[in-house]
Amino acid sequence: MSEPQVSRVEARPYMGRVKDVGRASHVSDAKRSADLQVGRVAGRAPQLRTAVRTDVRRIHELIQRNQQAGHLLPRQLSELSSRIDRFVVAVDGRGSIVACGELAPLSAAIAEIRSLVVSEKRRGQGLGRRIVDELKVRARAGGYDDLCVFAHQPAYFVHMGFSIVPHTWLPEKIMADCRSCPLFRRCEQFAMVSDLDAVLEVQPVAQMHV
Repeated sequence: MSEPQVSRVEARPYMGRVKDVGRASHVSDAKRSADLQVGRVAGRAPQLRTAVRTDVRRIHELIQRNQQAGHLLPRQLSELSSRIDRFVVAVDGRGSIVACGELAPLSAAIAEIRSLVVSEKRRGQGLGRRIVDELKVRARAGGYDDLCVFAHQPAYFVHMGFSIVPHTWLPEKIMADCRSCPLFRRCEQFAMVSDLDAVLEVQPVAQMHV
């Protein structure tokens, strides 16, 4: 009996798994690159700019979240909306507002810093000082002689060139806000003033919006 014919079949390498591994490796590399890019963006130093109307709700939420810790006065949405162009905001790489401050006129000669707040996760990074410095520059450019602030922790502002003064030195503030305050004559805040003549002539940042 003759031996059965055995057909020879050439062995072909199986490429499916190799292709899958290559594809997975490519996807993994792309994801890693995207994550790294997001990390770089998120890690950028927040940029300062003038607030716009679409920022109103986020500024309001930031003030509300930090109202008790920062001894901040409550602000109404309608009030913020009508004064939005007075605010400087710090925006992180993700587009979130992480700090803010308002330059509020009290008279032709003096303006006040109001609603200065930095989000809890961003404290200790110098954002508060950056906003105060920017508000000083804008106040000087606006023709004000002095900039004032009312603070529970005066040491923070002393390091930025503010001096403690009697409340009576700021009659504009008393007439504008203090008389209607329930804590009038029992105020625990320190009145502080900075002479803007000491501020260098520097252009304000970010009238542009980033």
